[in-house]
Amino acid sequence: MSQPSTALSRYTVLDLTRVRAGPTCVRQLADWGAKVIKIEMPEGLDGGDPMGGPRQGPDFQNLHRNKRGMTLNLKQPAGVALLKRLVEQADVVVENFRPDVKERLGIGYEALSAINPRLVYASISGFGQDGPYATRPGFDQIAQGMGGLMSITGLPGQGPVRVGIPIADLCAGIFAAQGVMVALLERETSGRGQWVQTSLLQAQVFMLDFQAARWLQAGDVPQQAGNNHPTSIPTGVFPTADGHMNIAATGKRIWQRFCEVLDRREWLEDPRYSTSAARSQNRDALNAAIADVTRTDTSANWVERLNAAGVPCGPINTIDQVFEDPQVQHLGIATYLNGGSNAPVGYVAQPMTLSRTPSAIHSHPPALGEHTDAILGELGLSAAEIATLREQQVI
Repeated sequence: MSQPSTALSRYTVLDLTRVRAGPTCVRQLADWGAKVIKIEMPEGLDGGDPMGGPRQGPDFQNLHRNKRGMTLNLKQPAGVALLKRLVEQADVVVENFRPDVKERLGIGYEALSAINPRLVYASISGFGQDGPYATRPGFDQIAQGMGGLMSITGLPGQGPVRVGIPIADLCAGIFAAQGVMVALLERETSGRGQWVQTSLLQAQVFMLDFQAARWLQAGDVPQQAGNNHPTSIPTGVFPTADGHMNIAATGKRIWQRFCEVLDRREWLEDPRYSTSAARSQNRDALNAAIADVTRTDTSANWVERLNAAGVPCGPINTIDQVFEDPQVQHLGIATYLNGGSNAPVGYVAQPMTLSRTPSAIHSHPPALGEHTDAILGELGLSAAEIATLREQQVI
C-alpha cells in the first residue's frame, strides 16, 4: 500500500460535500496527506440513492479515496453539537450545501468560525453565496450553458454542445482547494481563518479565459469554431488514411516546417497562405488542401514525421488508448491499490509531482460510517455514549 504524503499531514479537514465539485476539492487535500473525515448522513436517512452514482461505482470511488468516514445526522441538535466538537480541532471545513441550507442547520461560516477562529471554511455553490441566483440549485451542465462554454463548443451552426467532462464542477473544486491553501498560508501570518467561496458559474466564466477577454477587451462575441482553433491557424483535426489526428502548425517557423513535411513548399509563397492573416482569411480552403495530403498516410506515420520536424501534432485517442500510451504510463497518472479480493483497483492520480512529498493514493474510499466509532472515541466519547447516539439515529 502506498504511504500518504506528509505535505498536508498537519491539517484536519471535515468533508461535508457530495456529488462532484466539493469532493473534487477535498480530494486535492486528501491526496497530499490531509487528515480528512468524510461526514455523511446515517444509513437510511439520506433520502435515497446519493447523486453522483452508486457508492461502489468508479465515480464515487475515484472522488473519495484517502479519507476516513463517519455518519452524523446534522438535522438533529445532537448531531450539530458533535460536528461543532469536531470543528474545535479542525483546520478546514468544506461544504457544498445550497447557501440557505447550512444557515438553517446552524453550521454556516459565522457559527463555526465563532467556535474556532482559525477555521478555513470553504463553500462551493452553483451561483454564489448571495445575489439573485444564490438559492438556485446548480449543476455542471447548467453552469456550462450559463457560463458561455456551450455557445463556443461544437461545429459552427450545430447549436449548443456540452463539453464531454464536468468541467464546471471540476474547476470549481480545484479552485476551492487552491483557495483553501491560500487561506492556510495566510493564517500562518494572521493566526485567523477565513471564508473561501467559489461557484460553478464563477469557475466556468473564469475558464473562458481568452474567449472572455475577446469580449471584455475587444467587444468580440466568439462563436463555435468546431475543431479549428479560433485564432491559431492552421490548428485542428485532419483526416488520415486510418482515422484522424490533431495538427497545430501556427507561427511562421512551424508553418514552414509543416509545409516541408507535407511537400507543399509552394504554400509558403501562395498569397492565400503565406501570412498568418491570409491563412486565417482562407481557413476553409487551407484546411481542405491539408486534408487532401494527410489522407494519404496513416496517423502514426504523420505523427512520427511531423514531430521529428518539430511540428506539434498527436493522435486522437479513445480513453483506453490514453492509458495505453507509453508517455501516460511513464507519468504514472494511473495508480492501483489492491481491492478486497486483492484484484487491483485503478485510480486517477494527481497531475503534478513534488520531489520530496509526492501525493499518494493510500486507501480506498471508506464504507458508510466505517470510522464513526474511532473518530468519536478520539473526541473522548465512551462506547456506551456512542451506542446511545446510534440508537437515537444521531450517527
